[in-house]
Amino acid sequence: MRKVPAPALNPEIQPFFDAAVSGKLVLKFCTACSAFHHYPRALCPHCFSDRTEWRDAKGTGTVYTYSVLRSGVPEPYCIAYVTLEEGVSMLTNIVDCDLDTVRIGMTVRVVFKPSDGGAPVPMFTRA
Repeated sequence: MRKVPAPALNPEIQPFFDAAVSGKLVLKFCTACSAFHHYPRALCPHCFSDRTEWRDAKGTGTVYTYSVLRSGVPEPYCIAYVTLEEGVSMLTNIVDCDLDTVRIGMTVRVVFKPSDGGAPVPMFTRA
């Protein structure tokens, strides 16, 4: 299995990876404009409010776009943008499936993969 580097943590994103340790995917939600956002940040990128909180995500979505890397890497892997049911897109990997079967629009669900000495990282597999 490909080694995934440990995420660089800071106080703003720590709860995201704390939830991953528990097998949960969480997203930031703005209570001012009622919108989810990802990448986690203190201010809402939609309305710039600081009234944001962590909420559980369903952990399901669809592949928006992807690329399978085969050359110049120790083993092939798939990098993708997944659009979650909550409406945000997440840059991630598609794992635990035949990479030749990955398609735009494919339904996926979150899985958590260990990183090299750090918190688990959310990735996605065929639903």
